[in-house]
Formats: sequence, structure tokens, C-alpha cells
Amino acid sequence: QVQLVESGGGLVQTGGSLRLSCAASGRIFSINTMGWYRQVPGKQRELVASVNNAGTTKYADVVKGRFTISRDNAKNTVSLQMDSLKAEDTAVYYCKAEEALRNYWGQGTQVTVAS
Repeated sequence: QVQLVESGGGLVQTGGSLRLSCAASGRIFSINTMGWYRQVPGKQRELVASVNNAGTTKYADVVKGRFTISRDNAKNTVSLQMDSLKAEDTAVYYCKAEEALRNYWGQGTQVTVAS
């Protein structure tokens, strides 16, 4: 089992910045990829950014150049630095950890960007 605890959400003005963090505990040695997803009411959860064990990152086109994902394997954390935030970035953000056969999700943290 892997447990994920997110922090760092909140309210910010358009153009501002927020940093989300996710701390993993439990069977962390089995984790391959960690990432951030987001979801708004009535829509599917979507990938924001991910990073695998090799450090390879992936970003949704809509956040490229504005968001940066980083992973600290020593601290078992993954962070998402979000800059130049837009109103359309408003969502609940979820941390995800992927094993070979199972995925784990955090509880979600609300990010609200006020225009």
C-alpha cells in the first residue's frame, strides 16, 4: 500500500503562483511514476504533469511553460510549481502514484484562481 498526502492548494489571483506538494509513504519502493491530475465538476480527471523514476517528465499542453513538476526520491515527494495561473486552472488537484499493477490517489487539494 502507498499513502499520499497533498498540501499547498488555495486561492490565488490570476497570474499568481502556487506550489503543490505530495508526500508518499508506505510501499514507496514500488512506485514508478508520480504525477498530478486535476478535475472540475462534470469533467473527467485529466493529467497535468508526471515524472517517472528516470526523471522523464510529461506535461499537458495547456500547462507547458507555466507548470514544473519535480520529484525528490530521498524525501519521497513530488511537487508541482504552478506559475502564471489562469482562471481555467481552477480545479481539484490530485496526486497519483503508479505501481506496475495498481494506482494510488491522494485526497485532492482545491486550487482556485480568481480572475
